[in-house]
Amino acid sequence: MTQLAVDLRERFDARLTAFLDRQGPGWPDGAPHGLLNTLHRFVLAGGKRLRPTFCYWGWRSADGPDDEAVVTAAAALELFHAFALIHDDIMDGSERRRGEPSVHQFFAERHARSAWRGDAARYGRNTALLGGDLCAAWADQMFHGCGLTAEQVHRGYPVFAGMRTEVIAGQYLDLVSSVGDGSVAGALTVIRMKSARYTVTRPLQIGAALAGAADPLLASFVQFGDPLGDAFQLRDDVLGVFGDPAVTGKPVLDDLREGKRTVMMAYARDRADRAQLARIRELFGRPDLDEAGAAELRRIIVDTGAREATERLIETRLSTALAALTRASLPAEADTALRLLADEVVNRQS
Repeated sequence: MTQLAVDLRERFDARLTAFLDRQGPGWPDGAPHGLLNTLHRFVLAGGKRLRPTFCYWGWRSADGPDDEAVVTAAAALELFHAFALIHDDIMDGSERRRGEPSVHQFFAERHARSAWRGDAARYGRNTALLGGDLCAAWADQMFHGCGLTAEQVHRGYPVFAGMRTEVIAGQYLDLVSSVGDGSVAGALTVIRMKSARYTVTRPLQIGAALAGAADPLLASFVQFGDPLGDAFQLRDDVLGVFGDPAVTGKPVLDDLREGKRTVMMAYARDRADRAQLARIRELFGRPDLDEAGAAELRRIIVDTGAREATERLIETRLSTALAALTRASLPAEADTALRLLADEVVNRQS
């Protein structure tokens, strides 16, 4: 990570900290501060700040000047990301996030430790749902109060609003897709709607739109952002099965126990022989899957060539994105920053 990227991340965190600190005095009297404090820690503890960073460079690509107002607008995307993560962890039943208990698990454990009445897991889920909703509301509030002019915010907000709808529609599509075995094409559609576009394409377009970019630049960000966002999520899916939990912050059993319909698993099914397919059907998606069963699934993924095929697809998507970036002819600083970001997105360990 370059010094510029480090500095930019620190600026995002400073704006997020300032915004979150302001929520304390306005918290309604009589309401416990547990949820507020937990969200404060969750938002600021870790994370790559990719979405704010892409938003910032979308702005700079459209000749927007460096100032704190756009840094604040971009940082608002991290609050929306927090909403998506919290809800996604509930839906997936994930117990860990960034090396710590996921938000719903944190509140479930607090309930159990306190010996409160009722079901601890339900309490955790319900409290986390409220926390995710609050992060979504805060994202909107922070975006509108970023300090840019009303005209600038008005230009960027339609893309911001469309991104929110797209992510939720993608989550719904993921649920629908999970009832079947799933195809490679179907899995690619899910990741583009659920994750890829809101990670790269839409943040770039939001930043560019805030700066008043013309349609050709917004279109070029689709050509660059969509394949790069695909590569980002494909890498995430590989790490979800083969990554180091000490680095990723998530157990490598979660995706296999959940039966997550990834492109890699679709490749494995397509290429498996009869015996391998029978084992996939028996093991994949079992809530009680142990490490021995997970190791067997990993061997099948490797032996069928599914992992290698996924790696090739990642490289193809990256090449497509970089070719589109060359055609876009962006300002030199933005072009360099986006190429470095593309490398970070693809060649990461967490």
